[in-house]
Amino acid sequence: MRIGLIGTGRIGSFHADVLSRHREVGALLVADTDAARAVVVAGRLGATAAPSVDEIFAWGVDAVVIASATSAHAELIGRAARAGLPAFCEKPIALDLPGTLGALREVDAAGTVLQLGFMRRFDAGYTTARELVRSGSLGRLHTVRAMTSDPAPPPAAYLPLSGGLFRDCLVHDFDILRWVTGREVVEVYAAGSDAGPAMFREAGDVDTAAALLTLDDGTLATATATRCNGAGYDVRMELAGELDQVSVGLDDRTPITSTEPKGPPACDRPWPGFLERFAPAYEAELDAFVRVALGERENPCDGREALHALRIAEACELSRRERRPVRLEEIPAS
Repeated sequence: MRIGLIGTGRIGSFHADVLSRHREVGALLVADTDAARAVVVAGRLGATAAPSVDEIFAWGVDAVVIASATSAHAELIGRAARAGLPAFCEKPIALDLPGTLGALREVDAAGTVLQLGFMRRFDAGYTTARELVRSGSLGRLHTVRAMTSDPAPPPAAYLPLSGGLFRDCLVHDFDILRWVTGREVVEVYAAGSDAGPAMFREAGDVDTAAALLTLDDGTLATATATRCNGAGYDVRMELAGELDQVSVGLDDRTPITSTEPKGPPACDRPWPGFLERFAPAYEAELDAFVRVALGERENPCDGREALHALRIAEACELSRRERRPVRLEEIPAS
């Protein structure tokens, strides 16, 4: 099959490498607003560099992978839908609800497939945790703790374009919380701190955040995130039930040191970032998309899943600003 990849930045280049090695992908066309960057990526992989996005659609492809700047996601999703093409898109669909809902309406009207890039759904640890929760092995789930800690802040220019810590970072935790537990969030209470680098205050963002989430069965969950975790990249989830508790993301590369005399030794090779930590998951989600585009499997992460996660992020941002609990029913769903 012929796949068009739009966006050859860090994640786009990674996706290009994965797709170029996939046995079902006979031709890979890549495009970027920086045409020279697309040429470099194509040359390295034996792919074809398109002069612009227009050629991706004009030259004929069987599916589209969108890894462009966030601001272009909704337009490209709509363009793929109107062309009748299945599309994979990195999260988010858009940085706001109107943009997200508009893109989803275009997909619905066209009857095409949109798969969202929530790669944690393809991670072995989260998959096992989901199976344990669903099987009843943990008993009644009472507490979930999720966290995402980046080792260093992103460039200052990225912050005003990111949508903020809840929408850009914690949205992954909100999605995986729903996916692992099978429950919906009904209320949030969130807070944030901008006590770190001044660029966060200048962008109206926070560098550290925490949210208390109440699920529809009464389970309590916390989700925390920071851009300033100098020890390394740390993504974990703990699930505690009446019978047992488990941890996702706890291994010999977790950047945490025990202070107990008989605790495990500190890791000497912490995860440096998300691509290294989730590389197998990224590969698995693209393989799933190829199978979806070929009609061999169901869509594992429909665009509506991104809407659910964004609504939680929107509720958290509202809670942070207004310093109050926010019910999810306050956030539009259509």
